[in-house]
Amino acid sequence: MHAATAVAPQAGDVLSIENLRVSYGSRFNAVPAVRNATFSVARDEVFGLVGESGSGKSTLSMAILRLLPAQAHCEADRMRLGDTDLMAAGPAALRQLRWTRLSYIPQGSMGVLNPVMRVREQFLDTIADHTQGAQRREIEGRIETVLAGVNLRPAVLDQFPHELSGGMKQRVCIALAILLEPELIIADEPTSALDVVSQRQVLETLSSARRRIGASMIMIGHDMALQAQLADRIGIMFAGRFVEIGPTRAIFEAPRHPYTQRLIGAIPSIRRRQDIGELARRGLEHADGATASAHPDLPLREVSAGHFAAIEL
Repeated sequence: MHAATAVAPQAGDVLSIENLRVSYGSRFNAVPAVRNATFSVARDEVFGLVGESGSGKSTLSMAILRLLPAQAHCEADRMRLGDTDLMAAGPAALRQLRWTRLSYIPQGSMGVLNPVMRVREQFLDTIADHTQGAQRREIEGRIETVLAGVNLRPAVLDQFPHELSGGMKQRVCIALAILLEPELIIADEPTSALDVVSQRQVLETLSSARRRIGASMIMIGHDMALQAQLADRIGIMFAGRFVEIGPTRAIFEAPRHPYTQRLIGAIPSIRRRQDIGELARRGLEHADGATASAHPDLPLREVSAGHFAAIEL
């Protein structure tokens, strides 16, 4: 069974993707970054996207946002946000779609906040293209309401990013992402640069904000313990492709792919000593100089209800 049919999108999904392929470089020397990714995100669902650094997670998110760099080549059999074809949408349509229907929370808040603009101006700049005809007082009221929803005082609006703590900056990014109540939020490791206490505060803020506006979310990261707390379903990426997709409980209680098993096995336990183990590196695909064509990509197969893994049955 091919992945495209095994995990086919369902009617009413917020996001549906079939056979998304992204590579970097020229067509004569292309390096694949995402290979035949097929998955969907249902309404009000948190989909966890997990994998090691370099597995293709961030490239996949940039492909959905249509913000890949010029040297990237992207194609897909299907990539739709609701009834909108993201592959066919032009620049003007994409600009209107971002923030209103599809928003993004980056890994580092300083990567999105302008260091020489006060927070207020950054909100006004974000909202300007999407609220034609709205009065300034109405816009300011909406901004203050959103800030209160992420536990920030209105005084933050008059501060510069460098005057805020890491956790406060990340909450500003969350407020920007939910300002126009999008259908789908992509959160790319939103707590990676924060201390443990700030991480919990930011995650609680993000979860409550998402529920309040009824948005779906793709939560990107490699922290399996974090995904266990937040995600309804999880997709495991390895070397640019999905190797396992399923409900969170099924992934943790009965992981089928060796890579998933090692990821879960790497979660520290305070109750027992454990061997983390490693993936065996056998076969032609691990030989020096092996090309991508040497990797035997197994298709995703259903191993239990709604649970798919790229393994031999």
